[in-house]
Amino acid sequence: MAETPESWLTQAGYPEITRTEAVGGGCISVACRLTLADGQTLFLKSNPQAATNMFAAEAAGLAALAERRALRIPNVLHASKRFILMEDLGAGARKPDYWQTLGAGLSRLHSQPAKHFGFSSDNYCGATPQANTPDSNGYQFFAQKRILALASRCLEQGLLQAELMTKLDRIAERLPQWIPEMPAVLIHGDLWSGNVHCCEDGAPALVDPAAYWGWAEADLAMTRLFGGFPAEFYDSYRANSALAEDWEQRIPLYNLYHLLNHLLLFGGSYLASVADIADRFGRQVR
Repeated sequence: MAETPESWLTQAGYPEITRTEAVGGGCISVACRLTLADGQTLFLKSNPQAATNMFAAEAAGLAALAERRALRIPNVLHASKRFILMEDLGAGARKPDYWQTLGAGLSRLHSQPAKHFGFSSDNYCGATPQANTPDSNGYQFFAQKRILALASRCLEQGLLQAELMTKLDRIAERLPQWIPEMPAVLIHGDLWSGNVHCCEDGAPALVDPAAYWGWAEADLAMTRLFGGFPAEFYDSYRANSALAEDWEQRIPLYNLYHLLNHLLLFGGSYLASVADIADRFGRQVR
């Protein structure tokens, strides 16, 4: 018999669930707030079609982020094949310094170098498997495990054509021309506004990670993909880090990975954005 949230809570000695309240925002899993008989609340994400290790991978990413003590991360109670139970952070109005706190906290997260690129295990970006085989070469890692891994899948599924794939190959080969040497640091990996949660006390927390040891600028670039965060966030990050003045020039290269992922997950509406970046950076050099 498959494990359920109810059966795990009972076995773990928790009071019974008295209320289940749907929580919006997710596009892959169903999210609920559970109220128990003693009044405490827990956060549940479930997906009967999830890959067997998807929630375990999410729990590993959250644990790695929590170890850095840079920003608030929900505590995971239990990760199963079909669900993950977490601390309920509540929901409130943003404090006046919300974005400054997020910027400073992210810079702290990015200030701690890792031994190599990759991660302790493979995980997922959304529903897409994300390979994290350790690599000492950041260019090779991002080229092979990020850009080309997804571009190849898109090509196989007929979502992009051979000519575009050739341009993406050129970009992957030439990353050192545009991206300066940077150490590997732990990054959230999928840092758009929907994955930053405002807690009950008005402070920010990071949720739904696709965590790995990568380039800090890649995390920042993702914040710009769907409209960007407020200026206070970037000002605070810059004030607490050694962010390069020209980092914004590299945003399209980093976000190429996420655009390919969205092309893979959601279809052709993202093809034009991928093609625009490929045309800009992937032209044949004569």
